[in-house]
Amino acid sequence: MTFSRFVLWTSRKTGTFEARTGGRARVVVLAGPSGAGKSRLAARLHAAYGWPVVRLDDFYRDGDDPALPTRELGGTTIVDWDEPASWDAKAAVAALEQIAQTGSVAVPVYDIARSAAVGTARVNAPPDALVVAEGIFAAEIVHDLDVAGILHSAWCIRHPRWLTFVRRLVRDLAERRKPPLVLLRRGLALRRAEPAIVARMEQLGATSATPAQVERRLRSVLRPLPRA
Repeated sequence: MTFSRFVLWTSRKTGTFEARTGGRARVVVLAGPSGAGKSRLAARLHAAYGWPVVRLDDFYRDGDDPALPTRELGGTTIVDWDEPASWDAKAAVAALEQIAQTGSVAVPVYDIARSAAVGTARVNAPPDALVVAEGIFAAEIVHDLDVAGILHSAWCIRHPRWLTFVRRLVRDLAERRKPPLVLLRRGLALRRAEPAIVARMEQLGATSATPAQVERRLRSVLRPLPRA
């Protein structure tokens, strides 16, 4: 099925979706704990509706950046990749503003195992499109996107904590993101911290929901083009 390129965004006054055809793309923010299913949901939305996806985790700072925050984990000092300061929020906002205004932007391609950007990729969006921006720090820029006038809606993707823990660990081990013991200890720490993580994202403006709930909400505001 082909869908029109209306934009429907969440009105700050009513909290409901409203239609708009202003010619600029709008951003659907998918935040949530690591392993919650943000990337899988973004991929499904792209496959179903053609919405371009900006992977906000590609805006991590390189591992040799002296400004990176650190933490103690099991007697070892490691970079705290779960701290927003490890991520370049200003660059992420600038990229989303550019794609909304011009329809195209070059974004970094980040290799988590190497803790460095290894290239760039171009993301394109037609006028009045929805752009999916997903990442663990995505909620940090909800306010900035709203002020810029390009926010459509913001979601905190979540599941039961143990399910998220297992999915995250399986993914991280499969991708060899870090040494296994570090991944296990980090995963357990994130499971304990998850209620606080979700609460912060909600405070920043994201609405908590499962991936299926978000997909249904977004699908419900689409309108099919009339047949010729």
